[in-house]
Amino acid sequence: MPNNPQPSSEDLARFMEQRGDIHKPWNLQILRLQKLKEAKNSMDPMEYIAKLQEAHADLMRLGKFWKGREAEVFEGSYVPSALIEPLPGSSDDR
Repeated sequence: MPNNPQPSSEDLARFMEQRGDIHKPWNLQILRLQKLKEAKNSMDPMEYIAKLQEAHADLMRLGKFWKGREAEVFEGSYVPSALIEPLPGSSDDR
């Protein structure tokens, strides 16, 4: 049994793509962190820390987009809101 049960970034990207979840910002962050983890040993420690801090800052900029959307974001089950939401891609879209 391998010590590292996590999939490679390539496997993770393929899985997300097959599920149609590759475009979701939280999934892109997971993929980004996995790629960074894989590159850690070949990077200068200061460059690694800088890239990690940059990834953290980007994650924090996602804000609380998941508030009220926990089931969709964390469980993958979408339940339409009782409120009418703007069409995706419209100027009023989140």
